[in-house]
Amino acid sequence: MTDFRLDGRVVVVTGGYGVLGGGLASGLAAAGARIVVLGRRREQAEAKAEQIRAAGGEAMAVVADALDRGQLADACTEVVGEWGRVDALVNGAGGNVAAARNDDRPVFEVAPDAFDQVLQLNLHATITPSLVFGKAMADRGAGSIVNISSMAAMQAISGVMGYSIAKAGIDNFTRWLAVDLARRYGGGMRVNAVAPGFFISEQNRAVLVQPDGSPTARANTIINRTPMGRFGEAEELVGAVQWLCSDAASFVTGIVVPVDGGFSAFSGV
Repeated sequence: MTDFRLDGRVVVVTGGYGVLGGGLASGLAAAGARIVVLGRRREQAEAKAEQIRAAGGEAMAVVADALDRGQLADACTEVVGEWGRVDALVNGAGGNVAAARNDDRPVFEVAPDAFDQVLQLNLHATITPSLVFGKAMADRGAGSIVNISSMAAMQAISGVMGYSIAKAGIDNFTRWLAVDLARRYGGGMRVNAVAPGFFISEQNRAVLVQPDGSPTARANTIINRTPMGRFGEAEELVGAVQWLCSDAASFVTGIVVPVDGGFSAFSGV
């Protein structure tokens, strides 16, 4: 089972202080990784890094916008200067934009700038860090990139057109980059993704949870379509991501792993 351990490996987690990204950062630290908590907000990044250190792990906070290639290049230089290398990148930054949702209105009324914002927040914020930190890994001939896809990439889910398109783009980017890096830099370079089912985060809480704590109608629809009959917990993503970052997945590249309680397997009938 030592192949699943990440002892001493330097893992950059973008969006590393969010609900899902933060859960991944803590879980990977518990597996032995040295975690770089990367995000735009220094206070939150420092707080998450301190939480990991208090639990006995190693972590550093780095401030950078996942959409700013210059900031990311500086961040990569900082990480390599401190810890010598980058072994893995987990692209946890992302989310939806309220103005891009169309639950209660026709899709024709979605503002183009809101649509573009969702694409930037998800697709571009995955591609840009992958190119910057991926280059640092490719120069060494070894590394793992793990992207975050979604059930919304696999089938139509109402109200989230822009988010769905962005996540579908991440699926294709995952496969494309996996092929390109392996052919150019060898089998030590791997790119995969996980596709979470439905997890409650700060971004979707109002859509899924009533003020009194009870589920909304949309939440009940999701739960009824999930064979396990519940939402996922952030720590339940860790196992799949740890596997993809580890030597246990040394011959695995270009795949998207559902972590969804059976949602993608169920027809609803």
